[in-house]
Amino acid sequence: MMISTRGRYALRVMTDLAEHKNEGYIPMKEIARRQQISLKYLEKILPVLAKNGLILGVHGKGGGYKLTRKPEEYPIGEILRLTEGTLAPVTCLECGAEPCMRTAECRTRPMWENLYLLINEYFDNITIADLMKKL
Repeated sequence: MMISTRGRYALRVMTDLAEHKNEGYIPMKEIARRQQISLKYLEKILPVLAKNGLILGVHGKGGGYKLTRKPEEYPIGEILRLTEGTLAPVTCLECGAEPCMRTAECRTRPMWENLYLLINEYFDNITIADLMKKL
């Protein structure tokens, strides 16, 4: 499993919005400048986050984006599953995958299932608030 640029940038955007949550709606240009992400790329990520209720977006003068919840209410796993589609380490565990004919005798499937559970548990126990903390 490799997290794509889309997933990594979404986490940076959400953390940026959390760090500036008291400033109201944050223009996309400001997020792009602070995070050094192109506007073109943000135009693909922000609507997905807004459509799924993670952020609110307002167009026009004074518009921008802001969080819909507190930073501690955003598990990283939720954001990554939204932007990545799946965190499954192998295709046979992906949602909607074709049933594997070898599932019954597959010696490696339990290992992959355990890894999948660990990945989800790990990312579901880290929040945007945790990412805001300076290490």
